[in-house]
Amino acid sequence: MSDNNKEIKLPKYSVLMSVYSGERAEFFEKSIKSILSQTYPTDDFVIVCDGELTGELDAVLEKYCERHPCINVIRSNKCGVGMCANKGLKACKHEYIVKMDSDDIAHKDRCELMMKLFAEHPELDMAGAYIDEFDSDTGEHIAYKKTPVSNKAIRKYAKRRNPFNNQTLCYRKSKALRTGGYSDIPRCEDYEFVVNMLTAGAIGHNIPKVLVDYRVNEGNYRRRSNWVNTKAFIKVRYRIWRKGFSSLSDLLIPCAFQMFMFIMPAGLTSVLYKKFLRK
Repeated sequence: MSDNNKEIKLPKYSVLMSVYSGERAEFFEKSIKSILSQTYPTDDFVIVCDGELTGELDAVLEKYCERHPCINVIRSNKCGVGMCANKGLKACKHEYIVKMDSDDIAHKDRCELMMKLFAEHPELDMAGAYIDEFDSDTGEHIAYKKTPVSNKAIRKYAKRRNPFNNQTLCYRKSKALRTGGYSDIPRCEDYEFVVNMLTAGAIGHNIPKVLVDYRVNEGNYRRRSNWVNTKAFIKVRYRIWRKGFSSLSDLLIPCAFQMFMFIMPAGLTSVLYKKFLRK
């Protein structure tokens, strides 16, 4: 831990990650290593396996489980991102849960900075940060995704879009359990989770700093504009509107844009995304 935090008692935290057979072993290993090399390390690293893994992924798990007793592997039948998150949520030992994707890279001080934030502001229920999106094949920087910082700005932004980069999210376990955790919708479950927390009175904050490097490839763009994602996008925003959290225009405008993304040629999706959505 860095010297400037010696007088601050940082809370313990759990890390929650899920992995499935489609993940590449080398990316999975880099993600695990980025968590294990944190300046303020965890003693509870929960990894939920969403269905049967490949031999290469299992070999990575075996390698790190032998060396690091903090890793707790939960095997599950194929159940999807949301249900895996719920299984892991219940298994986490500590009140603060740091979400981590199985192919992204956490900066070394990510967890220390987040726990310092919670220590200094115990009223907070959720926290996130900026991300640096990079091309998974070339390593080239694509864009920074910045999110609103204050709780007031977060609540306003949340009416149309997720005010947190899910890859950086950290939240209170007790609050998440009281709001029902994640839904089983195949996409956008992270956005619905955040809005449910905010609706229940959760207070959030984003650290205005890049704390996670996020992999992007052509598959990301295709998934954003396919029909499964489009249906989930509309369904989640409809649910949010029905709750009274957002207005009719907050429902219709993002959904209209998503439909435009769906019918647009696939090659243009990535161009639009890079030029306008990640400024």
